[in-house]
Amino acid sequence: MRTFRIPFKAMASACELVLAVDDEPQAQALARAAIGEIQRIEAKYSRYQPDSIISRINAAAGLQAVACDDETWSLLGYADSLYRASDGLFDITSGVLRRAWNFQQARLPSQQALADLQGLIGWPKVEREAQQVRLSEPGMELDFGGFGKEYAADRAGAILASSGLRHGYVNLAGDMRMLGPKPDGKPWMIGIQNPRDKTAILATIPVERGGLATSGDYERFFELDSKRYCHILDPRSGQPVTYWRTVSVVAPLAVVAGNCATIAMLKQAEGLAFLEACGMDYLAVDHQGEIHVKQVAGA
Repeated sequence: MRTFRIPFKAMASACELVLAVDDEPQAQALARAAIGEIQRIEAKYSRYQPDSIISRINAAAGLQAVACDDETWSLLGYADSLYRASDGLFDITSGVLRRAWNFQQARLPSQQALADLQGLIGWPKVEREAQQVRLSEPGMELDFGGFGKEYAADRAGAILASSGLRHGYVNLAGDMRMLGPKPDGKPWMIGIQNPRDKTAILATIPVERGGLATSGDYERFFELDSKRYCHILDPRSGQPVTYWRTVSVVAPLAVVAGNCATIAMLKQAEGLAFLEACGMDYLAVDHQGEIHVKQVAGA
């Protein structure tokens, strides 16, 4: 059995499949199936694809309802559970805030711009009935970006597992789904980036199976007057979170790990209490650089 690393691009990110199988043709066949599933999800749910279901729902905002298939209806139900679990902080209607924030420019949006956009935010304004969804206000949007990559990692993992893969993982730009340990039974050793030095590893986490995801203030940000403004935005204020530099979570699924990490970032000082209540293993670095770890070996 050999280990094959197959890089590819998806969802505007560098991704990789790591597959331990007998030969390269088997690895390539498995990779085609897994990557095909990731591409299907991207085409179906990306707001950048004009014919995606998300784009069609957004285009109909303030107008008619749009019929959803079973998969989309299930994901909308998942979004509802995230909204409730986060006390309204994880809100897939808050993506409209990107109209005010440009993290490629060190410039703050006006309070008026944020106030105008906040009128378009609010998951309770999304009408869901009889497997149809309608955005009640013109200009509202849904954005599955908060869990799209993690969902795709889990779906690709399910494709690989159904094909009999027992050793390997899916890595979508750090959102990971492990299918089983290395062929020798040892865990995969996954490096977590230092949030203040992109060339350095903060810690190494051993994972055999399940999901691992990281959320942090170093992915998209700018600095102005010695203050960092990151892309994770509180939908209530429209302002970036500031308490955590990074939060990594290990969970049974990539989508659970990713969403718990993001909610912890959004909950700021109460983030670890949320992870503890959920029973999650984590590694986090707060705004002062202090490391917090629960049951994550190798940190």
